[in-house]
Amino acid sequence: MNGHQQLIIAALLSFCASLLHVAIIIGGGNWYRFFGAGEGMAKLAESGSRYPMMVTSIIACVLAAWGLYALSGAGVIPRLPFLRVALCAITAVYLARGLAGLVLPFVSSHPAIAANSLSFWMVSSAICCIFGLFYLLGTINLWAQLSGNP
Repeated sequence: MNGHQQLIIAALLSFCASLLHVAIIIGGGNWYRFFGAGEGMAKLAESGSRYPMMVTSIIACVLAAWGLYALSGAGVIPRLPFLRVALCAITAVYLARGLAGLVLPFVSSHPAIAANSLSFWMVSSAICCIFGLFYLLGTINLWAQLSGNP
């Protein structure tokens, strides 16, 4: 698998995650609970508060933008600004979230960590690590081409 394919897969994964966040907004409180947003967000969604929708919409937009950056790095769409920096930052965020989520439930009793089950942390963290690895490998394999120099 080459870097172009790896970044296309990374893009598709980010787009799927973005669409899932949109589905959570539509699904309401039970979807917020199931996907680990916490009881507070679920109750706010059920009460008609706009806060969960706004937060989740922002996350969906960020994930979609990350997908566009992966497609840009793969050469599928035109080059976006700060492409290498953005791909490195996206990779770092996915991998940091993934690795932190694999460790924190075992070393922290913070309420934000304890609010979710161990299975939530393990599954969501593994997913983030997989996303991050596709961004990492694609970025590494295309590094020279991502410089923007002809």
